[in-house]
Amino acid sequence: MNAFDQPPRYEDFPDPVAANSGELVVDVVAAALHPRVRSQANGSHYTSTGELPLVPGIDAVVRDAKGKLYYALLDDTTSGTMAERTVIEKDRSVKLPKEADPVAVAAAMNPVMSSWVALRHRINFKRGSRVLILGATGNAGRMAIQVAKRFGAKEVVGAGRNAERLSELTTLGADRVLTLDQLDTAGDVDVVIDYLWGQPSAKGMVDLLTHRRDRGKDLVWIEIGSMAGPCAEIVSAALRSTRTQIVGSGIGSVSGHDFRKEVPKIARAVTAGAFDIRTHTIPLSDVAAAWTQTLDADKRVVFLP
Repeated sequence: MNAFDQPPRYEDFPDPVAANSGELVVDVVAAALHPRVRSQANGSHYTSTGELPLVPGIDAVVRDAKGKLYYALLDDTTSGTMAERTVIEKDRSVKLPKEADPVAVAAAMNPVMSSWVALRHRINFKRGSRVLILGATGNAGRMAIQVAKRFGAKEVVGAGRNAERLSELTTLGADRVLTLDQLDTAGDVDVVIDYLWGQPSAKGMVDLLTHRRDRGKDLVWIEIGSMAGPCAEIVSAALRSTRTQIVGSGIGSVSGHDFRKEVPKIARAVTAGAFDIRTHTIPLSDVAAAWTQTLDADKRVVFLP
């Protein structure tokens, strides 16, 4: 990336160099393109420093000099994972078994991590809870259905715009599906996992809370993504008239230590085939075209250097 308002370009740049004994130069095997990477690449993510040039990519499956595979999660860096080689921190990587599918691991780790870490470290999630997922038809939303079920949710309700794509979510474990204009029928859910924010969340919160049968029942609204906009106008009465908490989950609200603690568990689950993973592999040399191309929304783009 040489400019935040242009797609990335495939070109030569110097080999990365490890700065200390805690870092390791590795070969990248597979790196996924997800919304967090896009916001990094256009400078809109809240962690962006505005520094250019930038090699995007915050995670990948990598291989060390001995041929061992790892999943690596990077801190904010200008030497990202969309490259033939990158630098990883040893304590932010997880060794993968030989039978691990690098493409599947690269595709699934980030979207699974978003809801997994939120339910483990931002709230006191209880088995038997009822969960509503806003943006359930997106890649992370689809994974959130499976994560919530894995953690013992009694009911998972998937909500989104596209009725046709919503109908497919029952095969992933959703008990019910709703379009965004049907949130008044969601019932007394305990947890909302929100990948949308913006106007849909502002309206949806009012629709949900004004039709809540038991307003004294706790509701935790976890804001994870902002696919529909960075700002939402929350009606004050929604918070005064119900026992609702709004919390965010992401870098900063969850410590690096907590992320590192969960990564091995997520990697084991992904490697064991616990999640429905759909991918579209593209050579890294085609990155510029793939960046703007409309592809199957159910499949995660994975670049192969």
